[in-house]
Amino acid sequence: MPQGRPEYVPDDGLTTRARRRQPVLAVHTGTGKGKSTAAFGMALRAWAAGWPIVVFQFVKSPKWKVGEETALRALGAGGQGAPVTWHKMGEGWSWIQRPGTERDHAAEAAEGWAQIRRDLVAQAYRFYVLDEFTYPIKWGWVDLAEVVSVLRDRPGNQHVVITGRDAPAELVALADLVTEMTKVKHPMDAGRKGQQGIEW
Repeated sequence: MPQGRPEYVPDDGLTTRARRRQPVLAVHTGTGKGKSTAAFGMALRAWAAGWPIVVFQFVKSPKWKVGEETALRALGAGGQGAPVTWHKMGEGWSWIQRPGTERDHAAEAAEGWAQIRRDLVAQAYRFYVLDEFTYPIKWGWVDLAEVVSVLRDRPGNQHVVITGRDAPAELVALADLVTEMTKVKHPMDAGRKGQQGIEW
């Protein structure tokens, strides 16, 4: 793609403007660092474009406060750009109130996916970050065939980015943009710990 120009343009009658408005499904996968970070970078662009954003984090602990969350929440509440909605499975989905302390992570993942489905049907947001969503798919908590069907048939112009290792082949085949993060070197290889401002 020299200078951002596609090497091939199909003869399908679409105008350049129509091509610029096609919904994108992106997948960030691989064993390297940066999958979520890249997704949140895309969310920043979406915010600047004025698109309503929602983030679903499927694995993060509620105790782990990541810098991107702090920044995007502040931006979403700041009166400029677009609103940002943030849900974390680790602290219980914000629309589910349940008593007690016993957690069923598989059921919670299914509830999160059910909410995403509802939001996509309602076209509630323009940009979705499904952070670490490949894991509940891999663990069988969410049905892969249903995920593929819902994402393929989503209405309107809703962009979705999915992060996590081991993205299934069916999801990779469906996606418009797939990036595999490959680790070449990492500070942890030398016994160093993660640090604020770099990992969170």
